[in-house]
Amino acid sequence: MKNTYLIYGVSKGLGKAILKFLPDKNDKVFGISRTKPSYPEATDNNNVWIQADLSNSKQAVATIKDVIGAEKIDYLIYNVGIWEKTAFTSDYDFEQLDDHEIEEIISTNITSSILSIKSLLPNLRLSKNGKIIIIGSTLGLENHNKKEVVFSVTKFAVRGIIHSLRTYLREHSIGVTAINLGDLATEYEYEEGIEIVKEKHKGELIPLADVIHALKFVINTSNAACVKEINMPSMKDLDL
Repeated sequence: MKNTYLIYGVSKGLGKAILKFLPDKNDKVFGISRTKPSYPEATDNNNVWIQADLSNSKQAVATIKDVIGAEKIDYLIYNVGIWEKTAFTSDYDFEQLDDHEIEEIISTNITSSILSIKSLLPNLRLSKNGKIIIIGSTLGLENHNKKEVVFSVTKFAVRGIIHSLRTYLREHSIGVTAINLGDLATEYEYEEGIEIVKEKHKGELIPLADVIHALKFVINTSNAACVKEINMPSMKDLDL
């Protein structure tokens, strides 16, 4: 086997595309999600699916670590993020959000990421070119025009985690990268291709294939280089 991947959020959307199209066929993949993926690649060949609910941070970390044990991890791709139930709709009202919902978003998006990565650092140190890639959001960047307060707060926090980890792990030559994405065309399978998404959405949504290309660039860099952040809004997002 060439490399070992640990990919979060593999049940659908971007995580599904990452699992199916980023690793080589001889690589080993640990895929994590709350619900079992419906596509066969998640458990085919060298792939292992781990059920974990990141809203229960400590239990999820313990479950994942129990399966992985002391195995080497080359690429940890953290693709986790939930937002307010009324986010990105005309019904959104920050003042009407339930406090429990706010706490759950913060726990899932921030606490789980810190605890998960911390528990896996010994595994990453076993790699000759270990990398941590966290899928962020353009809502964690300055000057976005969205009003979703809690989700935005957590994505700014994730960038703080990334910047601090990069310094902490520099002596071990483990790369830490944020890929901050705008709106994705997740309703289309990767195989449908860039041209179809471009034609249907006129630059308002990002094809999944573009994100896979960015991920391939990061994992193919040596540990002599440090890819700090890739910001990828859609072409029509004029505020970034």
